[in-house]
Amino acid sequence: MKRDMELVRAILLATEAHPKGSGWIDVKIEGYSQEEVAYHVKLLADAGLIEAHDLTTQGDFCWKPSSLTWHGHEFLDAVRNDTVWAKTKEVVKEKGGSVPFAVLQALVIKIAGAAFGLGEQRAATMPNTRMHPTAAGRIVSGHG
Repeated sequence: MKRDMELVRAILLATEAHPKGSGWIDVKIEGYSQEEVAYHVKLLADAGLIEAHDLTTQGDFCWKPSSLTWHGHEFLDAVRNDTVWAKTKEVVKEKGGSVPFAVLQALVIKIAGAAFGLGEQRAATMPNTRMHPTAAGRIVSGHG
Protein backbone atom coordinates (compact mmCIF):
# COMPACT_ATOMS: atom_id res chain seq x y z
CA MET A 1 0.00 0.00 0.00
CA LYS A 2 1.32 3.46 -0.88
CA ARG A 3 1.61 6.21 1.67
CA ASP A 4 -1.09 8.85 1.10
CA MET A 5 -0.24 12.23 2.60
CA GLU A 6 -3.85 13.45 2.22
CA LEU A 7 -4.90 10.57 4.46
CA VAL A 8 -2.04 11.30 6.86
CA ARG A 9 -3.23 14.90 7.19
CA ALA A 10 -6.86 13.80 7.63
CA ILE A 11 -5.93 11.32 10.39
CA LEU A 12 -3.89 13.97 12.22
CA LEU A 13 -6.79 16.46 12.01
CA ALA A 14 -9.31 13.85 13.20
CA THR A 15 -7.07 12.78 16.08
CA GLU A 16 -6.52 16.36 17.20
CA ALA A 17 -10.27 17.07 17.06
CA HIS A 18 -11.09 14.19 19.40
CA PRO A 19 -11.89 15.51 22.89
CA LYS A 20 -10.29 12.62 24.79
CA GLY A 21 -6.56 12.48 25.34
CA SER A 22 -6.47 8.78 26.18
CA GLY A 23 -7.94 5.54 24.93
CA TRP A 24 -8.27 4.89 21.23
CA ILE A 25 -10.19 6.86 18.64
CA ASP A 26 -12.35 5.23 15.97
CA VAL A 27 -11.30 7.35 12.97
CA LYS A 28 -13.34 7.08 9.79
CA ILE A 29 -12.17 9.07 6.78
CA GLU A 30 -14.56 9.41 3.84
CA GLY A 31 -13.20 7.82 0.67
CA TYR A 32 -10.80 5.49 2.49
CA SER A 33 -11.25 1.91 3.70
CA GLN A 34 -10.68 1.00 7.34
CA GLU A 35 -7.63 -1.01 6.21
CA GLU A 36 -6.11 2.08 4.54
CA VAL A 37 -6.78 4.17 7.63
CA ALA A 38 -5.32 1.49 9.95
CA TYR A 39 -2.19 1.17 7.81
CA HIS A 40 -1.64 4.94 7.88
CA VAL A 41 -2.28 5.08 11.64
CA LYS A 42 0.49 2.50 12.04
CA LEU A 43 2.79 4.55 9.78
CA LEU A 44 2.08 7.69 11.83
CA ALA A 45 2.85 5.81 15.05
CA ASP A 46 6.06 4.41 13.53
CA ALA A 47 7.07 7.98 12.58
CA GLY A 48 6.42 9.25 16.11
CA LEU A 49 3.62 11.62 15.07
CA ILE A 50 0.86 9.90 17.06
CA GLU A 51 0.37 7.48 19.92
CA ALA A 52 -1.63 4.50 18.70
CA HIS A 53 -3.01 1.13 19.74
CA ASP A 54 -2.51 -2.12 17.84
CA LEU A 55 -5.91 -3.83 18.05
CA THR A 56 -5.11 -6.40 15.35
CA THR A 57 -6.80 -9.79 15.64
CA GLN A 58 -6.11 -12.96 13.64
CA GLY A 59 -7.92 -11.85 10.50
CA ASP A 60 -8.30 -8.12 11.05
CA PHE A 61 -5.48 -5.56 10.78
CA CYS A 62 -6.51 -2.74 13.09
CA TRP A 63 -4.61 0.26 14.44
CA LYS A 64 -6.36 3.14 16.22
CA PRO A 65 -4.87 6.53 17.16
CA SER A 66 -5.11 7.85 20.70
CA SER A 67 -3.35 11.22 20.61
CA LEU A 68 -0.86 13.39 18.75
CA THR A 69 2.72 13.59 19.93
CA TRP A 70 4.61 16.88 20.14
CA HIS A 71 6.01 16.19 16.66
CA GLY A 72 2.53 15.35 15.38
CA HIS A 73 1.24 18.71 16.61
CA GLU A 74 4.22 20.47 15.00
CA PHE A 75 3.65 18.80 11.62
CA LEU A 76 -0.12 19.34 11.78
CA ASP A 77 0.38 23.02 12.58
CA ALA A 78 2.49 23.27 9.42
CA VAL A 79 -0.05 21.51 7.15
CA ARG A 80 -3.31 22.69 8.75
CA ASN A 81 -3.77 25.75 6.53
CA ASP A 82 -5.51 24.66 3.30
CA THR A 83 -3.63 27.24 1.20
CA VAL A 84 -0.23 26.15 2.55
CA TRP A 85 -1.15 22.48 2.04
CA ALA A 86 -2.38 23.11 -1.54
CA LYS A 87 0.83 25.00 -2.40
CA THR A 88 2.94 22.22 -0.89
CA LYS A 89 1.14 19.57 -2.95
CA GLU A 90 1.51 21.72 -6.07
CA VAL A 91 5.29 22.02 -5.59
CA VAL A 92 5.62 18.27 -4.92
CA LYS A 93 3.60 17.47 -8.04
CA GLU A 94 5.75 19.81 -10.17
CA LYS A 95 8.90 18.11 -8.90
CA GLY A 96 7.81 14.53 -9.54
CA GLY A 97 4.94 13.71 -7.23
CA SER A 98 6.66 11.85 -4.41
CA VAL A 99 9.17 12.97 -1.78
CA PRO A 100 10.54 11.59 1.47
CA PHE A 101 8.77 12.80 4.59
CA ALA A 102 11.75 14.88 5.74
CA VAL A 103 11.71 16.78 2.43
CA LEU A 104 7.93 17.28 2.61
CA GLN A 105 8.23 18.57 6.16
CA ALA A 106 11.01 21.01 5.23
CA LEU A 107 9.01 22.20 2.21
CA VAL A 108 5.79 22.76 4.14
CA ILE A 109 7.67 24.66 6.86
CA LYS A 110 9.26 26.85 4.20
CA ILE A 111 5.88 27.54 2.55
CA ALA A 112 4.18 28.15 5.90
CA GLY A 113 6.99 30.52 6.87
CA ALA A 114 6.54 32.45 3.62
CA ALA A 115 2.79 32.68 4.30
CA PHE A 116 3.66 34.45 7.55
CA GLY A 117 6.05 36.84 5.85
CA LEU A 118 9.23 35.05 6.84
CA GLY A 119 11.86 35.26 4.12
CA GLU A 120 13.69 32.17 2.94
CA GLN A 121 16.71 33.02 5.09
CA ARG A 122 14.60 33.40 8.24
CA ALA A 123 12.46 30.30 7.48
CA ALA A 124 15.64 28.25 7.06
CA THR A 125 16.66 29.12 10.64
CA MET A 126 13.44 27.82 12.16
CA PRO A 127 14.02 25.15 14.81
CA ASN A 128 14.42 21.62 13.54
CA THR A 129 11.12 19.82 14.15
CA ARG A 130 12.21 16.41 12.95
CA MET A 131 11.37 13.64 15.35
CA HIS A 132 13.80 12.52 17.98
CA PRO A 133 15.50 9.24 16.91
CA THR A 134 13.93 7.30 19.78
CA ALA A 135 10.42 8.59 19.04
CA ALA A 136 10.05 6.43 15.93
CA GLY A 137 9.81 3.24 17.96
CA ARG A 138 7.44 4.59 20.57
CA ILE A 139 4.15 2.79 20.05
CA VAL A 140 1.66 2.10 22.78
CA SER A 141 -0.16 -1.21 22.47
CA GLY A 142 -3.28 -2.21 24.32
CA HIS A 143 -7.00 -1.75 24.33
CA GLY A 144 -8.86 1.54 24.85
